[in-house]
Amino acid sequence: MQAALRRRLGRASDRSFRVDAQQLQRRFRSLQRAVHPDRFGQRPPKEQYYSEQHSSLINKAYQTLLNPLSRGLYLLELNGVEPAQETDCDADSVFLTEIMEINEKLAEPKNEDILEEIETLIKVKQEELTKEVTAAFERDDLQEAKNLLAKMKYFANLEDKLKNKKIPS
Repeated sequence: MQAALRRRLGRASDRSFRVDAQQLQRRFRSLQRAVHPDRFGQRPPKEQYYSEQHSSLINKAYQTLLNPLSRGLYLLELNGVEPAQETDCDADSVFLTEIMEINEKLAEPKNEDILEEIETLIKVKQEELTKEVTAAFERDDLQEAKNLLAKMKYFANLEDKLKNKKIPS
C-alpha cells in the first residue's frame, strides 16, 4: 500500500532520484484533498477508517519523497539493494576523520559561532552529496548511490545532534 502511494505521488519522476518539489507538493495536496478524513466525517465507519489510513500513507509517502536521504533509501529498496548503512563507508578514513572532527566540535561547550559554522558545513556537505547521489542514480550506479547515502546518514545524524545542541537547556 505504501509503495503504491509513493508511486502515485512520485509517478512523474518514474523512479528518478530527481524530484520537482512543487509538482510533488501539488500531487500531495490533490491526493490529500481526495482522501482527507474531514471529507468522510458523515460516511460509514469503514470509509472513515480507510480515509484515515490513506491520508496517513500519503503523508508518509510525501515525506519520504521530499527528503533526499529517505528518497534515495527508498529507491535502493525498490531496486532490491540492501539499505545503506553507516558502516558502508567505514573504509573512507578521510571522511570518517571529518565526521569525528565535527562530532568533537559539537561535544565542546556551546558556542554560537562554532554551531553556525557546523550548520553551514553540514548544509554544504548535504547539498554536495545530494548532487553526487543524483548523478549516481542517473548512471544507474546503485552501489555508489548506496555508499553516498551512507555518508548522508552521517550528516543527518550530525544535523540532529546540532539541533539538539541548539535547543536551550
